[in-house]
Amino acid sequence: MNRDEALQLVRQYVKSESLVRHMLSVEAAMRFYARKLGENEEEWALAGLLHDFDWEIHPNAEEHPLAGAPILREAGVPEEIIAAVLSHADHTGLPRDTLLKKALFACDEITGLITAVALVRPSRSLFDLEASSVRKKWKDKAFAAGTDRLMMETGAREFGVELWEHVTNVIIAMRGIAVDLDLVGSNPE
Repeated sequence: MNRDEALQLVRQYVKSESLVRHMLSVEAAMRFYARKLGENEEEWALAGLLHDFDWEIHPNAEEHPLAGAPILREAGVPEEIIAAVLSHADHTGLPRDTLLKKALFACDEITGLITAVALVRPSRSLFDLEASSVRKKWKDKAFAAGTDRLMMETGAREFGVELWEHVTNVIIAMRGIAVDLDLVGSNPE
């Protein structure tokens, strides 16, 4: 499966533009790390793009992403990517025993917090966002209360990247697709 086919699959099952943007953010972060670590960039990016494709049709822990796996198999998604998608959810009980699986888990939740911080900035932009701004919002547990900070800490630790370095890396990755995320804001550089 190539990226165009994966995006077509995402668009078939996902109507929420904010969810599509989330998956694009994770895709960008995964691509960044694959390039940095010398891994298969297309494989890692596809895992990021597809990881939540079934959330709207299976919006609960009992089904997501387990019930989506047969759809991915039918679409010809490689098993390594399906395994990463399955392991990104703690409730599946599947081990994160590869670098790909650890990267997907680490990149998933953090993109939501970064997006939330960018959206409350006067610029509404990723281009002037730094990890220090995310760190300030991190301490405010009422801010982006739906994001799981413990999961973010665990993901970075399992992936072997210091949390704030990870935040910086993901911001850099997301800047590369800021137009697609509608996070160019009023201050593009």
